[in-house]
Amino acid sequence: MARVRKPRKPAEQPTTLLAVLMEKHLEDLRLKNYSEYTIKGRRVHIGFFLEWVADRGITEPVEVTRTVLEAYQRYVFHYRKKNGQPLGFNAQHDRLVPLRVWFRWMARNHHILHNPASELELPRLAQRLPKAVLSAAEVEQIMLQTDIHDPLGLRDRAILETFYSTGIRRLELAQLKLWDLDLERSTMTIRQGKGKKDRMIPFGDRAAAWVRKYLDESRTQLVSEPDEHFVFLSNSGEPFALDYLTELVSMYVKAAQINKQGSCHMFRHTMATLMLEGGADTRFIQAMLGHADLKTTQIYTHVAIRQLQEIHRATHPAKLTKDRPTTKSASPDAADVFAALDDENDEDPEV
Repeated sequence: MARVRKPRKPAEQPTTLLAVLMEKHLEDLRLKNYSEYTIKGRRVHIGFFLEWVADRGITEPVEVTRTVLEAYQRYVFHYRKKNGQPLGFNAQHDRLVPLRVWFRWMARNHHILHNPASELELPRLAQRLPKAVLSAAEVEQIMLQTDIHDPLGLRDRAILETFYSTGIRRLELAQLKLWDLDLERSTMTIRQGKGKKDRMIPFGDRAAAWVRKYLDESRTQLVSEPDEHFVFLSNSGEPFALDYLTELVSMYVKAAQINKQGSCHMFRHTMATLMLEGGADTRFIQAMLGHADLKTTQIYTHVAIRQLQEIHRATHPAKLTKDRPTTKSASPDAADVFAALDDENDEDPEV
């Protein structure tokens, strides 16, 4: 199937009634104190739909029927990215949800008589585990890739330590201000996190020590006037762009040669998983990560396998023992098991 061309940017879209109503909807979200990142995402996803209907001569909201929306849903399902791969079901879900919200808003505000998206069935979301979680040894290997004798390397070490200690999102790290840190008490305040919610979280002593060293020795060399008091500054003395922050962390992960791929969010997964394996309650991890729903946090209980392994070893009857069995019905000992495995491996693999 030929790749479908990308939608035009919102500024290039024709001014139709649908486009006007999209702008009114986004302005209403802004008045309700939705974050600019949410509004930007809604604009992009609704923009995909506006491009699609414009190519089919649909410009009025009354022309959008349930049949039209179902046709768009099929288009999204068959859409191919640059690499020829289809959109994942999560990505399809992300494109359709803003449309349901938008058409519900139009119906409530009497721009349309009924909501054609009310019965639109969304794709089921997969419950997926994090792609990569680091071990404590792998984290230390990544930390060693930074040159702490260089101002930028020292800054990068402080950034990595902060991600590892707190599990904050990259946007939350980029927006940290100097007054958000209490290095004496080893605490950090996240202001206007996801959902525009503030939270205070512990900041490990080790991470606090590295950040203090960065502030004393590196930040003074990077800052440019006027100082906007962001904690972490780019090479040009400005707040970090999110994509650059991702590239920076990814560079150190690759340099560590641990055969795992990831960036900022991988440290978030790692912090949650290792704390759970260390015995932390899921509710405390929820508070650290800033999850509104405990169900979101509970995915890490499936990754924190160490405790499950210990329980399995302690309770499952089929386990290797050092003592030679005394009866025919007893389980084989370790030597017998390994001998059997050796025999199995010696067999012809084609049989």
